[in-house]
Amino acid sequence: MSASTQVLFDEPGPKGKRNNVILSIVSGVLLLGIVAFVVWKFSAAGQLDAAKWEPFAYATIQKALFKGLLATLKVAVVASVLALILGVVFALLRLSSKKWISVPATLVLEFFRGLPVLLLIFATYLLFGKTIGSFWPVVIGLTLYNGMVIAEVVRAGILAVPRGQREAAQSIGLSDSQTMSLVLMPQAFRAMMPTLIAQIVVLLKDSALGYMVTYQDLLHQVNIIGRQYGNLLPTFIVGAVIYIAINLIVAGIARWLESRMQRKTAATTGTSKGED
Repeated sequence: MSASTQVLFDEPGPKGKRNNVILSIVSGVLLLGIVAFVVWKFSAAGQLDAAKWEPFAYATIQKALFKGLLATLKVAVVASVLALILGVVFALLRLSSKKWISVPATLVLEFFRGLPVLLLIFATYLLFGKTIGSFWPVVIGLTLYNGMVIAEVVRAGILAVPRGQREAAQSIGLSDSQTMSLVLMPQAFRAMMPTLIAQIVVLLKDSALGYMVTYQDLLHQVNIIGRQYGNLLPTFIVGAVIYIAINLIVAGIARWLESRMQRKTAATTGTSKGED
């Protein structure tokens, strides 16, 4: 085996492959058993009765769930955009060579990154909730926490770009700002795209904390419907399925963006080699 094709473990032999197949079968059987047990418990508790699931065919219930979904997406989109902007700004501030800029930025970053999201949402709501409602406290709390996490991701991505890229850009007369915006940031964003998308998925799930400050998101609607029709567990299952579907869509978009950026980079590299 050549050095370029080395792996972290040896390829299993006949016995190892047989054991892997047996373990896979046993794991599959156990998983099916757990699913069957859960379904049986649901059925025994009457949670699979048609009367428990019938309300989801009502137009009013569908509209309520759709309204909650739109509210969740609204807060998630606004908070994601603001968190990305805040993250880039604080990453650049922390990378500054001037201590009077980088040190305060680091202190602010570590402070907000160390606080629970729910505490940030509650504090904002208690201070300004009477004047700005419940939407903006949720957005501000999500933005402050996730923005600081994204700042560390962006900073690590910029530092991961080979030093020669910066030196090459400066050698052709580019300023520091031009080097950062034209050379370093594009390469860094391509490398950290999966991590950024993963953090946005976390932000989307954390948006459910808005329920604690009476924000009428998907979780709020799910709770109301479940208590109104006495089918809290089926309603929460439907809500969970909706959240999972949203996350899968976001992950799919992330994979599409990543593959497109890779194809674009490969095409650019191939063109440059052809010109050489």
